[in-house]
Amino acid sequence: MSELEDLTTLVRATTPLLVIETIDEQRVIECFRHVIAQTLRPLWRWTLIDGLSRLDFADGMQASAPDVDSTLESIRAATAPGIYLLFDMHPLLRYAMSLRQLREIVQRQRSVAHTLVLVGAKVELPDELEALATRVPLSLPDIKELAAIMRAEALAYQRDQGRRVEVDSDAARTIVRNLLGLAAPDARRIVRKLIYNDGALNADDLPELMQAKFELLNRSGLLHYEYATANFADVAGVTRLREWVQRRRTVFLAAAPDTALDPPKGVLLLGVQGCGKSLAAKAIAGGFGVPLVRLDVGSLYNKYQGETEKNLREALRSTEWLSPCVLWIDEIEKGLAGGGEDGGVSRRVLGYLLTWMAERKSRVFVVATANAVDELPAELLRKGRFDEIFFVDLPRPNVREQVFALHLQRRRLPLDTFDLPALAAASEGFSGAEIEQSIVSALYDANGSGQPMGQPTLLGALRGTRPLSVLMREQVEALRQWAQGRCVPAD
Repeated sequence: MSELEDLTTLVRATTPLLVIETIDEQRVIECFRHVIAQTLRPLWRWTLIDGLSRLDFADGMQASAPDVDSTLESIRAATAPGIYLLFDMHPLLRYAMSLRQLREIVQRQRSVAHTLVLVGAKVELPDELEALATRVPLSLPDIKELAAIMRAEALAYQRDQGRRVEVDSDAARTIVRNLLGLAAPDARRIVRKLIYNDGALNADDLPELMQAKFELLNRSGLLHYEYATANFADVAGVTRLREWVQRRRTVFLAAAPDTALDPPKGVLLLGVQGCGKSLAAKAIAGGFGVPLVRLDVGSLYNKYQGETEKNLREALRSTEWLSPCVLWIDEIEKGLAGGGEDGGVSRRVLGYLLTWMAERKSRVFVVATANAVDELPAELLRKGRFDEIFFVDLPRPNVREQVFALHLQRRRLPLDTFDLPALAAASEGFSGAEIEQSIVSALYDANGSGQPMGQPTLLGALRGTRPLSVLMREQVEALRQWAQGRCVPAD
């Protein structure tokens, strides 16, 4: 059943109270203009500024004062059933008189069978009204409507500036596809900004579009947009992971993928702390060439019953509207290891997450990172949850050489003054993060002593560092032994 058919059925069934959450008020009005053509009921609109006014045609009825009590009294007194669109009235229903009047209209006490529609960006009702309300989701604009919005804004720019918008056809189609998931006013505002930036619509507009879309969809603040995704060239090692991603890139980005190939779903990155799991997650997004959003599972948790699960649903829904994208679930074990100590919340979160991972149709590639495998639930590790489980181990000597080269070049230090094989040998058991911090420490030592930064200073900083593989030897070795034969080495 279509959206308009659904609304028409609800009105014909004399449903007394509907709730529509949207910022697109004009879309609500247009939908109900179609509804009244089928139901032949008068259509009214109320706002606190204008009061009650007839939308379908002029009427001789005296408009009520804009205050809520007078409006509801006028509705109760009307002898013909009507449809009343009440914009932003819900915050005013906390007063006893207004609440009582609305309940009597809804319950048909001394009132004919009206249909009242509460409209707002977020409609929260008192419990006694929530039980009487039917919430109706309003669909968002489709591709055709969004393309029409783009054309309208381009024509408006031409009238205003006296010149046509330069349009790259392929980029314009991509922009329209990426506007999916936004309400019409939001989509119109973004397109207008893209056009007025430079009088053109081209591939250069896509990063700004995705950033703006993320900020609109992530009003809850549960997701973090990673603006700077890495390139695999910036990551030492992880050669197997790099090749794995490159083989799946075309299928993941294809508008109509080969039916013989299941679209890639995601990977789990296990490994020693500081060995580059986070950087690898960013590189995967860079390898696919799509936005990266990070979800901290711990931030979902709320002390109120049901709010944690609601937060997860909102976060995953926002991610789907950003597709194609990579969803990075950082330190996933910390959010799913509550056991029975949290009233079963972590189990419900895990259950919903696993169901979503299995059933989602959108192009969202999940990258989950974890440090403590013993804290991960067995259901998450079962084959099929992720396409692959990669283990990011302590870097081998040749990879440590690459790490030294990357960080020394980043700090504009000449590589020919350093013996990279000797540095790699001196940093046995170091993670990539520990190598970087040794370079930072050596730079401070050189600055403090007034000596140039060189091989002896860096070797001294390495000798003064105790890596995690020494401090936490038992835990690190247990993790590495567990991964042998169970995970695919990332390098």
